Amino acid sequence: MQTVLIVEDSLTDLEILWGYLSKENFEIITAKNGKEALEKIERQLPDLIVLDIILPGPNGYELCRRLKNDPATRQVPIVMCSSKGENVDFYWGLKQGADAYLTKPVTKAEFTYTVKQLIKASCNQVVKDDG
Repeated sequence: MQTVLIVEDSLTDLEILWGYLSKENFEIITAKNGKEALEKIERQLPDLIVLDIILPGPNGYELCRRLKNDPATRQVPIVMCSSKGENVDFYWGLKQGADAYLTKPVTKAEFTYTVKQLIKASCNQVVKDDG
């Protein structure tokens, strides 16, 4: 079972995203801020991370940049999922290393498709790197 860490400080948004993934047979870990996310990643490396941008502590951009610059976590796909939907937000998220950028409110179909595709691609990359 693949593990997804959702980093989201809005309880409503967290429940929506959790609900989408729980029906898809993922193990879900949650964090309310960047500091808590880093602690949870240290304990258990997830297969994918969903990051809000506006977070207490390190914000989503800072957290993404930090994770993508760390050899221990750089291979973990990151989906930025934020209400910030301007072109500059997309650009900045992808520039920080995010593998995908979704704007809230996101549909279940778009969200689950993105998560599944990134996990699948990540698993294929690990197989190629090992083989």
